[in-house]
Amino acid sequence: MFTHLTVGANDVEASRKFYDAALGALGHEPGSGPDAKGRYWWRTARGAFAVGTPIDGEPACHANGGTIGFAAADGAAVDAFYKAGVEAGGTAIEDPPGIRGGAFGKLYLAYLRDPSGNKICALHRVV
Repeated sequence: MFTHLTVGANDVEASRKFYDAALGALGHEPGSGPDAKGRYWWRTARGAFAVGTPIDGEPACHANGGTIGFAAADGAAVDAFYKAGVEAGGTAIEDPPGIRGGAFGKLYLAYLRDPSGNKICALHRVV
């Protein structure tokens, strides 16, 4: 459904270090860049994620009510994402990593805020 997602950052280097650590814990290579617009990109065969300063020159801000979810292979990967993200400057939010139930079945997930306040999570669907 999605080709790419981009979030704004006021300190792109702090965000790059955060996402290299958090996404690295999920098995992704470090971000490439910066590109001509100062963005760093993490790419897979199914899509891409980028972080950079807003192109309009205004300060970056997070989307109130928005969350970006990253797929995790298992609960251990979710835990590694959470630990690496906190150690790289992210903020732990909501409940600690673990199983949640709901309309989508059992999910093992963890939520963080990146250095610019964007809400992200790592999620593994428990079968």
